[in-house]
Amino acid sequence: MHVFFGDMIHTFQVNDILEMKKTHPCGGYRFVVLYTGSDVKVKCLTCGREMLLPRVKLEKNIKKVISENL
Repeated sequence: MHVFFGDMIHTFQVNDILEMKKTHPCGGYRFVVLYTGSDVKVKCLTCGREMLLPRVKLEKNIKKVISENL
């Protein structure tokens, strides 16, 4: 999946860690990707809560992608 940051393209896949612009209510800002598609399922690494978010909304809030698939 491709995410555009200005003129840069970042991709994220299952098991990648996403660093978000805004924090989760628990104070965490890193999420692991569990499922990708038109919706993306992510899990907060601080509290463990799982969320299913529309891909477009999630892409707007990504600050950095930390790839686990090196």
